[in-house]
Amino acid sequence: MKITNIETILAGQRYLFVKVHTDTGLVGYGECGAWCYQEATAECIHAMEHHLIGLDPLNIEYINNGLTRCMHFRGSVVMAAISGIDIALWDLKGKYYNAPIYELLGGKVRDKARIYVNFKAKTPEDFALKALDLKNQGYTAIRYSIGHPEDENGRCGENFSQVVYRMERQMAAIREAVGWETDIAIECHRGLTPAQAIECAHALKPYRPYFYEDPIPDNMAAMTKLTEEIDLPVATGERFINLMEFDEFMTASHVRYVRPDMCVAGGITAGKKIAALAEAKSIYIIPHNPLGPISTAACLQLDACIPNFEIQEYPVDDEGHCRLDKEMKQPFAIKNGYIQIPDGPGLGIELLDDIGTVFPFKGRYGKFVQHEDGSIVDR
Repeated sequence: MKITNIETILAGQRYLFVKVHTDTGLVGYGECGAWCYQEATAECIHAMEHHLIGLDPLNIEYINNGLTRCMHFRGSVVMAAISGIDIALWDLKGKYYNAPIYELLGGKVRDKARIYVNFKAKTPEDFALKALDLKNQGYTAIRYSIGHPEDENGRCGENFSQVVYRMERQMAAIREAVGWETDIAIECHRGLTPAQAIECAHALKPYRPYFYEDPIPDNMAAMTKLTEEIDLPVATGERFINLMEFDEFMTASHVRYVRPDMCVAGGITAGKKIAALAEAKSIYIIPHNPLGPISTAACLQLDACIPNFEIQEYPVDDEGHCRLDKEMKQPFAIKNGYIQIPDGPGLGIELLDDIGTVFPFKGRYGKFVQHEDGSIVDR
């Protein structure tokens, strides 16, 4: 069996799917995760294609090594391209052997994966109502985005005290609404300064957050100091793009959870290695997953076979309902806050036919966000 060509499919607001074709007619599907740069990632994949034509797609480790080690330059776009190809090769290999990917990775240690869903709101009252609604839908773990209020000119003018007060009120309202039967995680999206993150952690401690995600921008020295000074479990790593970043960070800091994104960190091949590095340090895995069905399925295949899996991020719409059902031929099976591990060959799922036509590509590109004084703030 040999690779004959690689097809890219841009779809929806942030999706880039990959199809690896072979001379036998067998096809594997992947997904790429540098979602602000999906057009660039698609071009990168086609630039890599000449390396792969004629190779045996079952030699995944060889291909992953080749793509990550032959390039002079690396970065999120390059690694997203490699990740999408890698996931597609694992899907293809599973189909070739008529087995789910987790069987090829050593076999599963669990039948289902606990999930959490994210939500946003503006006032403490709205946070409480949305959290309670998600609890009533059966979710046992939720994560909320702290948000960053902007004025009519789009500028963020909160001072230090206002940030701390707002975050404490949000968490207090959510905890009162859902009680202690629900785990509550906090998504900061790198939006706090180290000083703010430390004081907010002290204010949030009585409410027992499940984890404190990306409180500050990706800076190893600053994050190491932060994890030494606060008493909340920190989760981070969704923007890391190689094994060395994960290893160095886990060695230097007191982080409790790492969040590899297999659609940008190097695919399922990298995901298994990152999980092993973390297992040796008693650090648990919370895969990053803000994307589509292939990303979710790739995460679940890893979740199934690693002992240090913690919980799985699951993408939903603003009402807490699955936003993937219309993109797949058969939706994921979710019950009581868990998702069943797909047992079909490869990734175990099928995208809709012509998904790029059904969901035309729109793209998502972010924006400059300014502080009150006009300077740029991290988002």
